[in-house]
Amino acid sequence: MGNKHAIGLIDSGVGGLTVLKEALKQLPNENLIYLGDTARCPYGPRPAEQVIEFTRQMTHFLIQKEIKLLVIACNTATAVALDVIRQEIDIPVVGVILPGTRAAVKATKNHKVGVIGTQGTIKSASYQRALQTKTPNIQVFSLACPKFVPLVESNQFSSPVAKKTVAETLSPLQYSGMDTLILGCTHYPLLRPIIQNVVGSQVQLIDSGAETVGEVSVLLDYFEIANSSENKKPQYAFYTTGSTKMFDDIANEWLDNITVQSTHVNLEGN
Repeated sequence: MGNKHAIGLIDSGVGGLTVLKEALKQLPNENLIYLGDTARCPYGPRPAEQVIEFTRQMTHFLIQKEIKLLVIACNTATAVALDVIRQEIDIPVVGVILPGTRAAVKATKNHKVGVIGTQGTIKSASYQRALQTKTPNIQVFSLACPKFVPLVESNQFSSPVAKKTVAETLSPLQYSGMDTLILGCTHYPLLRPIIQNVVGSQVQLIDSGAETVGEVSVLLDYFEIANSSENKKPQYAFYTTGSTKMFDDIANEWLDNITVQSTHVNLEGN
């Protein structure tokens, strides 16, 4: 497969744009295709079988675009569908959970780590398992934050409502003593300033999505599929199953230096 083929990124909605933003920085020569399933977002409360099916539909859509590597830029989908998708396709597939746990283990000084995510991610206990496998004596404080994704998807991520919701939702972690908090959903970095304010400056926030791009970079080199044509401007394509206007508004506010014009797609039956 040629080096010029794109890297594909899939997410339940706009959250994976936080991963794409990091890819623009760390992988400036790569062509990127992004697909957000905004029409069926959030994935967090859905049954695992449904998340697997939706992830499969998104994967097949991007495989038709001849991608060379797939990033499942969604923690819920990574938690339940990563192994299934890896068995079904013959290109490298990267999830967002392991890179986040590695960074957290490196960052924590007191071995008290918080994890916030969707109901699906927290229920799967994927972060907890991965953290405790690496460091058995680690204390993990997991908290589902079901209201966060709808805030981001409705472009409310810097509103007074967001500040109030984040403060109320995170109150159970107040006396945990954690020194590190994993943002276990790629939507959450859009709420990062508010989250940091609530938990305090002494808590280090780990952005799983940003950590994942480092892993992608390593894999591109390992499989010798990095795009080496530096003279050609990279191409970016964006697809959404929901409103293109809402998607573009959020994407253009969040991503610097590129203008996003998404295309609407229907994945049913894909």
